[in-house]
Amino acid sequence: MGQIRKAGVIGAGVMGSGIAAHLANAGLDVVLLDVEAATAAAAVTKQLKAGGFMDAAFAERVVTGSVSGDMPMLSDADLIIEAVAERLDVKQGLYGRIEAVRKPGSIVSSNTSTIPLSALVEGLPEGFAADFLVTHFFNPPRTMPLLELVAGPRTRPEALETIRDFGDRVLGKSVVVCRDTPGFIANRVGNYWMAAAVNEAIALGLDVEVADAAISKPFGIPKTGIFGLMDLVGIDLMSMVLRSLHDALPPSDPLQDYPVEPALLARMVGEKRLGRKSGAGFVKLSADRKSREVTDLVTGAYRPQKKVESDALDAAKGDARALMQHDGAAGRYASAVMEKALAYAARVTPEIADGPDAVDTAMRGGYGWAKGPFELIDQLGAGWLVARLEKRGVPVPDFLAKAAAAGGFYAIENGARTCLLPDGTRRKVAQADGVITLAAVQLASKPVEDWGTARLWDLGDGIACFEIRSKMNTFGAPVLDALEATLARVQQSFKGLVIGSDAPLFSAGADIRVFLETVETSGPAAFGASIDRGHRLFKAVKYAPFPVVGAAAGLAFGGGCELLLHCRAIQAHAELTIGLVEPRIGVVPGWGGCKEMLLRFAEGHASAKGPVAPALAAFGVIAPAKVSSSAFEARRLGFLRPTDGITMNRDRLLADAKAKALALAEDYAPPAPPSLTLSGPSGASALRNVLDTEAMAGRLTAHDIVVGEALVSVLTGGPDADPARPVGEDAVTALERAAFIALLGEPATLERIRHMLATGKPLRN
Repeated sequence: MGQIRKAGVIGAGVMGSGIAAHLANAGLDVVLLDVEAATAAAAVTKQLKAGGFMDAAFAERVVTGSVSGDMPMLSDADLIIEAVAERLDVKQGLYGRIEAVRKPGSIVSSNTSTIPLSALVEGLPEGFAADFLVTHFFNPPRTMPLLELVAGPRTRPEALETIRDFGDRVLGKSVVVCRDTPGFIANRVGNYWMAAAVNEAIALGLDVEVADAAISKPFGIPKTGIFGLMDLVGIDLMSMVLRSLHDALPPSDPLQDYPVEPALLARMVGEKRLGRKSGAGFVKLSADRKSREVTDLVTGAYRPQKKVESDALDAAKGDARALMQHDGAAGRYASAVMEKALAYAARVTPEIADGPDAVDTAMRGGYGWAKGPFELIDQLGAGWLVARLEKRGVPVPDFLAKAAAAGGFYAIENGARTCLLPDGTRRKVAQADGVITLAAVQLASKPVEDWGTARLWDLGDGIACFEIRSKMNTFGAPVLDALEATLARVQQSFKGLVIGSDAPLFSAGADIRVFLETVETSGPAAFGASIDRGHRLFKAVKYAPFPVVGAAAGLAFGGGCELLLHCRAIQAHAELTIGLVEPRIGVVPGWGGCKEMLLRFAEGHASAKGPVAPALAAFGVIAPAKVSSSAFEARRLGFLRPTDGITMNRDRLLADAKAKALALAEDYAPPAPPSLTLSGPSGASALRNVLDTEAMAGRLTAHDIVVGEALVSVLTGGPDADPARPVGEDAVTALERAAFIALLGEPATLERIRHMLATGKPLRN
């Protein structure tokens, strides 16, 4: 299997430049070409502003040029991706120019979403066709997990396997191999769902707000619903894609039952109401930009946005089946759309995919559905859905009828999840080699311990996994109890521990509701016992006689971040958002975060040396409550060490963390307790200069300054600290404790906590 170290992308539009940026995120050298070199260069700048790069420095990996003058720059590329206009003549003309410069064995692909691979390679040399396939990314390429691959009968199997592995491990994608059919998988199913959702809402004269609410949360579909999604994608683009599908599909396909462009959409396109990119679509800001206006689906005119009012939604309470059974407008709408969309998925799956699991993966990764269509059918009941379709007079697909007879599309057999295939046989649900998920572990075994809010699992090879299961994975007393018991159990029975799970986030930190309840009932000092316990427990994690590896994904805030900082190593998903956000609620980190950041910067993360430099560096991260936008930025901010690992594919995080724990377990010895040189009054003066500068610039509120002063004292050791006398880490945690309790006694802190609990947003007071 070949390695891909350098890539070329031709076409610097939104997709092409986004693909180039993500290739750079993955560590590749990238050449981005367009008709004009200036267009390619401008596209890189746009990606920087749009967040296409996981770290701004990665833009330096992209070299730009023009197709007319710089094609030879692709001569040593291992992969060349074409992302130009969806015109067959343009693409094939470009392929001849690529063939003239590419090296033997390099792989060429198209990012097309509408043109069949068979048409793309028609008439092209055999050697080119052997190295050619479709790599269909979804927008934005950095964050959308799905990568659809299409190989033709002339494509080398090695080329497909190379890109499949590259997309999975290097780019971090959920890779689905599709058949060469119109729209492939996600857009074939997703566009029918969109066509049904738009047209059925217009036919019912439904409010946009109600339609989006009915078609989203009850089914695990993103809250944009349908009209929010249309605005996001672009109404003109959706019309173009649907027209392409209409042209490619036979008259018998149910998509043909819906018009390519309903009269309302044609009017909106004519009026340049194209969605977010034009500033107006189904939703726009009012003239004074203080409120939103929504398109009336009957008149096509704008009106003020309304609160969602629906008897059906109220009665269903988020239950999809209850909603579909309700006779209210929202229930009739949800039923009309989802019954047809789910039946359509069952109808076309034998044509487009090798099983329902591929379709479900594609819809989760490409459209953001929490469950794919076949998982939704199983949730609703395949037999129930068949009965609903028969009552409506909608033809029941053979595949759906087989599932109803079998009791559903998915089953658990011999500790593994299996799926029904169109021919009536079953196989294990596809999963890439080497992936570990707790969902799969749970099917094959029972937890070592189960405390309700946390569980301990055996990952094999002597490595255990501690899974937090509280709301937002927050830390309360029960989770801390479980972690303490875990450390004892692992010491007895295992040689390493991973802390992580399948959940979308690592931990939102301590449960701040407990902060408020403790202060209101017993006063700030009563929280001291909780602080002491956190310090003891996280210190036990740090000095455990076995390696503890944090498998960090999603967000890790406050106490969640502090737990990771005490782990012997961190294996982070590339999209990790991590930070010590305690100043946002008016306190300083209280479970060793200040001490651990001081140690990290003292170990050499900061370029400057001396006792003041680590304090300045830590203050610059903690005081403004900086959070990373990626694991790469987390490394730059100091939350990750250079030795900590970064995993591009979220599905591989636990496996990579286990591998790191196993590697560390060989002849493992816990770290030696460090000493810290605290900078004292001279350091405090330097930190206060930063604080004063920010205050004079108007970037700090009154309570920000109070919190900042407390943090200065913690990081510099207070007025009695002497740089000539190093101290142990307990001296800093004692300062943390005192500062935390003092700040909990501030009315402004309690205001921040109450506001955060009520709104989920920080209060600037």
